[in-house]
Amino acid sequence: MSVVYAPQERGIATLTLDAPANRNALSAGLVAALAEALADCGKDPDVRGIVLTHTGSTFCSGADLREPPDPAAFVALLRQIVELPKPVVARVDGHVRAGGLGLLGACDLGVAGPGSSFALTEVRIGVAPAVISMPLLPRLDPSAASRYFLTGERFDAVEAARIGLLTAAGEDVDAELAPLLDGLREAAPQALAETKKLLTARVLDAFDHHSDALIALSARLFGSAEAREGMAAFLERRERPWVL
Repeated sequence: MSVVYAPQERGIATLTLDAPANRNALSAGLVAALAEALADCGKDPDVRGIVLTHTGSTFCSGADLREPPDPAAFVALLRQIVELPKPVVARVDGHVRAGGLGLLGACDLGVAGPGSSFALTEVRIGVAPAVISMPLLPRLDPSAASRYFLTGERFDAVEAARIGLLTAAGEDVDAELAPLLDGLREAAPQALAETKKLLTARVLDAFDHHSDALIALSARLFGSAEAREGMAAFLERRERPWVL
């Protein structure tokens, strides 16, 4: 099972990405399982909020290059998180790469521990952070977005919080998480849902106007000769031909 659902505890349900063999990569199976689990949480009147976390040392390594999800299905998952009437809180205690940052950016809140690291590595394999730009660009500091989108550099949890990707970062990820969950438990369900709509309006506008074009761009880039070579080099652990 690639996503494990833990029954809600005092109004908080936990969904755990549990495919450590491929570092919780976004396979077609994981995307479908997470979408189903989120839908179940959305329909449960006892769930006030959702924690999205992971097993292993990686929250999400991005697209599974051996079994990639359909871009439209991944976009639908990101939109589902944004539109869900209940807040989704990411709990990260490991590494996040490429499309995993889109998953994180779609969440309403996020915390990470000191061992976490982040990188938008798409440019290094010959593609672009196309569809994940919709949840990420409204959230990130513009100059930081330019730097990390273009260079693929790795950054830590403190930097992720500084640029707007995370709500908080600290030595104890659960200590950072606790006050957020307590706050959700004190909030009225209707008020949470309506407040979330206010916060996500800009992101949903981006989905409404740009999804089709960005899905097409993603498909075109992943099908290009440059990307095929970049992905092969990554899987074979060799240098890409364009590196100077």
